[in-house]
Amino acid sequence: MSTVDVSVSMSVSIEVDELTEPQLSVRQLHVAYGGIQAVKNLNLDLYAGELVSLIGANGAGKTTTLKAICGLLAPQSGEVRFNGHPIAGQGPWALVEQGLVMVPEGRGIFARMSIDENLRMGCYLRKDKDIESDIDTVYRRFPRLKERHRQLAGTLSGGEQQLLAMGRALLAKPRLLLLDEPTMGLAPIMVDQIFEVVREVSSMGVTVLLVEQNAHRALEMADRAYVLDSGELVLSGPAKELLDNPQVQAAYLGA
Repeated sequence: MSTVDVSVSMSVSIEVDELTEPQLSVRQLHVAYGGIQAVKNLNLDLYAGELVSLIGANGAGKTTTLKAICGLLAPQSGEVRFNGHPIAGQGPWALVEQGLVMVPEGRGIFARMSIDENLRMGCYLRKDKDIESDIDTVYRRFPRLKERHRQLAGTLSGGEQQLLAMGRALLAKPRLLLLDEPTMGLAPIMVDQIFEVVREVSSMGVTVLLVEQNAHRALEMADRAYVLDSGELVLSGPAKELLDNPQVQAAYLGA
């Protein structure tokens, strides 16, 4: 009986430790473009399995924050830690290998390569034996991509390109997925599909940091949210509370 009690206690202890240690931790982050301070003294945390939204007006510093996290921009100062380790100075390719993957604004597909070739680029750093079955899984999830797998990616519609970019990112087996404006410029029916994909990814246990122009939809689906204004964090908390916050409603939700 005592042996069982000890094992249960250890299991609970491990879960608590995992909850108290952020998977991603950003501390006092400063990022500048020349003399323009784009992000100022930013602090944020993401815990494993969370879906967190980062909202704010155009030019608030949202994309800059994602680029600094994933190694596309070098911060002036501050610290970014992923899985407990500092990652400053590491290139995006090194972070992808560790499970930190970004789908950039504008999708970032290889326009002159086929759909299939684009998806295989998501597997570039993988050495396991599940690549083909994982590609088949993406095709089953996005049958339009399967139907056109030999078509040049640059000839796809905006929504299809976004699905391709997300499928490619999933093939990199992310532990943390950064999404930058995934529904920008898309028709409403494609917006719904993209949000459904985001929900599915989150339900798989992948941590998601979502930057999204549709603040209402982003807050509806998120666990927590951060609000940026002119590069500074002005609000944070449970997403549902921010959804009901009069300040947020007036500034970002058109209320």
